[in-house]
Amino acid sequence: MPATSELLERICAEKPKLDCNVLEAVVVLSVEIAREGREGRKIGTLFTIGDVPVVLRHSRPLILDPLAGHPDDKKRISSHDARETLKELAQLDGAFVISDDGIAVSACRYLDASSAGVSLPLGLGSRHMAAASISKRTKAVAVVVSESSIVRVFNNGELICEIIPELWMMRRYNIHVDPEAFDRSPAVRLVTES
Repeated sequence: MPATSELLERICAEKPKLDCNVLEAVVVLSVEIAREGREGRKIGTLFTIGDVPVVLRHSRPLILDPLAGHPDDKKRISSHDARETLKELAQLDGAFVISDDGIAVSACRYLDASSAGVSLPLGLGSRHMAAASISKRTKAVAVVVSESSIVRVFNNGELICEIIPELWMMRRYNIHVDPEAFDRSPAVRLVTES
């Protein structure tokens, strides 16, 4: 099974404008949100990465955009302050729109892309359908944080992988554990058709 970084590199290879470091930063942020939640409760959210003009055309604000009007250097996903702000805003309804180069362009967006031709496993909700649909109708990648604390990545309308945050974090950051033990671990599950 490919490691998470290999999966992200494959996605970025299909989308030359998308910086793989940005996609990885969004996945890391999503894993943090899935693990930490906010104020003692689990939360779900959705990030789109790339193809900003088209994603904005296929979405609309649910409330006044809390990111509008702020300078780009304050909204860069690599900034600690921006990441903490996004974690707070994740409690609100709607999706985040992240540019190819890692700027949080918009928040609290209702994604309005047709779901025609999108097929998901049973049990995934409307947030997952919105992510699959926007990734099918645009060149964006979508990352969903489920309230059940699983992170899912969508590309071209398909579920690419599921990440179990605790196992993923251990595999990535724990240097005291035998790495071969984690090669047999389901931290990242490739989604394939049976």
